[in-house]
Amino acid sequence: MLYAEELLLKAKEGKSLAIDEYLELYELFKSYTPSCFKPSLVTYSRKVFIPLTNLCRDSCGYCTFAKKPWESSAKTYTISEVLEVVKKAEALGCKEALFSLGDKPELVYPEYAEFLKKMGFKSTIEYLIHACDQVNKSSALLPHVNPGTLSWSQMKELRRVCASMGVMLENVSERLMEKGMAHENCPDKHPRARLAMIKAAGNLRIPFTTGILVGIGENVRERVESLLALRAIQEQFGHIQEVIIQNFRPKKGTRMERFNEPDTRDFLATISLAKLVLGDLTTIQAPPNLARAPLYEYLERGVSDFGGISPLTMDYINPEAPWPHLGWLKKELEAHGFKFRERLCVYPRYIKEKGWVDDVFLGKIKEYVGEDGLVKPKWEAF
Repeated sequence: MLYAEELLLKAKEGKSLAIDEYLELYELFKSYTPSCFKPSLVTYSRKVFIPLTNLCRDSCGYCTFAKKPWESSAKTYTISEVLEVVKKAEALGCKEALFSLGDKPELVYPEYAEFLKKMGFKSTIEYLIHACDQVNKSSALLPHVNPGTLSWSQMKELRRVCASMGVMLENVSERLMEKGMAHENCPDKHPRARLAMIKAAGNLRIPFTTGILVGIGENVRERVESLLALRAIQEQFGHIQEVIIQNFRPKKGTRMERFNEPDTRDFLATISLAKLVLGDLTTIQAPPNLARAPLYEYLERGVSDFGGISPLTMDYINPEAPWPHLGWLKKELEAHGFKFRERLCVYPRYIKEKGWVDDVFLGKIKEYVGEDGLVKPKWEAF
């Protein structure tokens, strides 16, 4: 234990550690909460969730979002449906329009490719760009997109119409692509492709969200390697606004429905590791609707953001897990001594520094935020 505490002190001083040393600290963190990780301010984004299409060419072992065109639950939103949802969201005080969608379904489903063609689009990404553009023209919401793995040119085009983007790294281990593993038959989940996209976002100066998924068959060493890979990218580009530490939840009807979700101590230790590895380089986020421990324990481990929470739409990726009521969440956090504030999908740092946000969004952003870069109290909605 004394050796682990010495390693912790070394890491806090900004000194680099070997992977085996991080593994030693992981064992310490399973029974120890580092007091220096606790934030004073906790943030969230008030959003509406728009699943533009749930068709996808990948078949992740844990996913219930992706559908086949012939399934009754398959759905691609029309622009009029998108704008109808956006209008309701705006009336409820939402500022973020979160677009989630399957990855490149037009490459494997000819009927969907024909559907896009009839609307005048060659790809789902072209359709997404059009949808974001329509949201910008008809509302005060800021689009944030989780579009799957993109090329540099696609990201450059999307940058014109969305304020921020994201893609989960999930894990750097190519082992998870093997037969029987979580990412079998998932070409868009290849770690090298995801890392290349995250780097491209940095090159394009796009405020970006990424993260790791905990409990999908990876080991602790692979988690550390994933966090170190994100730290290296962040040190180079500085564009990663937040790193999500998300716990796997088994879902009925998936290949991994019998997998055990991560043990609570294991997950909390992973949050502590993430905070130690990433330090003040970026924000650590954890989804509150997936929590298996009291939320203040997440915060004590270094989480300082709860991501997007919607007063209108469910979490379409985790439909079994309802969002916490924002009024309750605010009261709960303040009772434990935390300040709870609303932010935009673009974090304050990227609002204050020039070059991160396209001019088309600056008017909306300046209306919403105060000098601290957070949503003005008059616009906050709990």
